[in-house]
Amino acid sequence: MTHALMSDAELAAHLAQVAGRILLDVRASGVFEGKALGKAGDATANQFLCHALRAARPDDGLLSEEEKDDTARCSMSRVWIVDPVDGTREYGEERSDWAVHVGLAIDGVATTGAVALPGLDGGVVLRTDEPAPLPAMADKPRLVVSRTRPAAEAVAVSEAIGGELVGMGSAGAKAMAVVRGEAEIYLHSGGQYEWDSCAPVAVAKAFGLHCSRIDGSPMVYNQQDTYLPDLLICRPEWAERVLAEVSKLS
Repeated sequence: MTHALMSDAELAAHLAQVAGRILLDVRASGVFEGKALGKAGDATANQFLCHALRAARPDDGLLSEEEKDDTARCSMSRVWIVDPVDGTREYGEERSDWAVHVGLAIDGVATTGAVALPGLDGGVVLRTDEPAPLPAMADKPRLVVSRTRPAAEAVAVSEAIGGELVGMGSAGAKAMAVVRGEAEIYLHSGGQYEWDSCAPVAVAKAFGLHCSRIDGSPMVYNQQDTYLPDLLICRPEWAERVLAEVSKLS
């Protein structure tokens, strides 16, 4: 099936998976290491994703972390928002907690997408058109946070609800940890951009998770200013409590 004939969700999943394979090949080549590996991976995956999306969906807008932003997208209803390597540091360090994001926002809403986790055994792709029941929750809520700089709000909420902090790399890896039942809550307040969360939010919503800003307002995409500083992705059972604890902090 040609890319043009695929559904949006099929296209997102296919491109995320292929970009993941490309990134693994770049890493396995042994030509680059450390920051140079991250830079090479970003450039190679970005070139593939942007070329493929423009060929398959020529009438849609496109926003990528690694491309000069064409703000003409702001007048478009359908905009693809991609992060070729989410967690460039982790990718460059040859860790597994990095991701590829391919998301589609329609009228500002993260609607369709896929998140690839190529570093996991066999590679994993989570997609909006193949949701599965959420695994059982742990008795003690686990909050995924940055492994190097956990957000103060997440630390405070964890203490308030008797939770446990789990350090992890990329935003996509953290969000998918909640989808995969490895955590109950992903609370972030340290600053992000639209490409960091569009595909993860689309996937998390498809799997039945709560997704919002940390004040409870909706995540809105395809804005001229692409900065989206915070988000909450969590099991719906925890949403009200976590939002209430965050509001106490302000």
